[in-house]
Amino acid sequence: MRRTRQKDRDRPGPQSPWDEVVPGLWMGGHYWTDPAGELRPVVVGSEFDLVISLYARSGHGPDPHVEHLVAEIPDGPLTAAELQEVQGLARSGVAALDRGLTTLVRCHSGYNRSGLVVAQVLVERGLPVDEAVALVRRRRSPWALSNDAFTSYLSAGLDVAALLVGLDPLG
Repeated sequence: MRRTRQKDRDRPGPQSPWDEVVPGLWMGGHYWTDPAGELRPVVVGSEFDLVISLYARSGHGPDPHVEHLVAEIPDGPLTAAELQEVQGLARSGVAALDRGLTTLVRCHSGYNRSGLVVAQVLVERGLPVDEAVALVRRRRSPWALSNDAFTSYLSAGLDVAALLVGLDPLG
């Protein structure tokens, strides 16, 4: 099984289970750190209409009637197929927001993988990449999108990034 999560490398845990980035679009994780510094699980019930999980664990929800899209991708370099999956998830997020549905995008801590999808949703809705990244960091955490590969993918555009990582270096 491929590892999907990297160590948090001296980053503090998130201070809340989830945060609203723009109206209707939330970003969070499966764990958060309470005021006493204890790691706490985040269990989603029916607070959202759509939950997009880039890291999934049994018992963390959402409720069975809530639409739940799962794509476990690594917090590291992505393949072309994984980048295309991110694009598809972002498009699902855009469609949900356009229909007035509340959407939570989550990963382990709610920093990188969820940040990549949320930023792509914002880009697809017309926000320039640098503003999308800054908004994610301001609304979720300054530690969000600290994965340089992910910000590079966003800067290049996910279509271009998928093409580039999909090139055969021997071909």
